[in-house]
Amino acid sequence: MSKTLILTGILIIVFFLANTIGLDHLLHPQKWVILSFFVAYSFLFNRLIEMGFKEKSKNFIPFYLASVAFRLILSIIFIGIELYMGLQQQELFIANFFVLYLFYTIFEIWNLNSNLRQNSEK
Repeated sequence: MSKTLILTGILIIVFFLANTIGLDHLLHPQKWVILSFFVAYSFLFNRLIEMGFKEKSKNFIPFYLASVAFRLILSIIFIGIELYMGLQQQELFIANFFVLYLFYTIFEIWNLNSNLRQNSEK
């Protein structure tokens, strides 16, 4: 989870720098809500994966696949709720969400891969 918090800290710095150098038109005003969603989901993802690792990878694959399905369902629900509430600049919101979705997904896969490599060496 600490690596995810470091990643989130870097993203917060990038968001502030984008505002400072005049690239804030590329970020949706609700970027903090999107980022909060991914931080909360990453916390749940890490807890679910820890439960999968407790069984010495016996249940790891079902736990991982459940987390992927859970991420997709939560993302669709989150976007649906935001759009239903009359969100302005919908295309920008979806583009920002998609970029952060890919960013966090790639990071979690990279982090998971390094954890699996460490566990396979033991």
